[in-house]
Amino acid sequence: MNLSVLLEADIAIQIHAIFALIAVLLGAILLSRKKGNLIHIYLGRIWSVSMVVVIVSSAFISELRIWGPFSPIHIFTLLGTWALVEGIYHIRKGNVTAHKSAMKSLYFWGLGVAGTLAFMPGRVMNAIFFPNSPVTGFYLVLVLFLLGMALKIALGRGLFSRLQEKISRR
Repeated sequence: MNLSVLLEADIAIQIHAIFALIAVLLGAILLSRKKGNLIHIYLGRIWSVSMVVVIVSSAFISELRIWGPFSPIHIFTLLGTWALVEGIYHIRKGNVTAHKSAMKSLYFWGLGVAGTLAFMPGRVMNAIFFPNSPVTGFYLVLVLFLLGMALKIALGRGLFSRLQEKISRR
């Protein structure tokens, strides 16, 4: 790991990376714990503020310039803004199902997919964690992301509980 790359990066990248890490960790806690209690509400507010910082700071990162200072990854800035506003709107209106959907979408697209793309060779996150093997590092992050998504889908569909039932019947 080479943290000097982050310390030498633009301030927008530093802020973005720190708050994205906070959002990833808090989001994982929020998604894995009981919903609706005070802890969820307060951690959710902290997560939302960290996502605002992640979204705003992402607009000022212009390493890849395709359309002026913007690149395809900036689409996640717009999508993230929309999902966060939508999620907050829905919970304030009492629509828990829509809130849950918007926040999971934001976590997946804004932190999962965009975060995985941040590990592409030549990007700061890749240089921090994989200074000696950027391509291998990116593929490692990509595989871990895809495995995490496969596990989430499997757990959501109850595949492991059905397998456990079959094993216990024997």
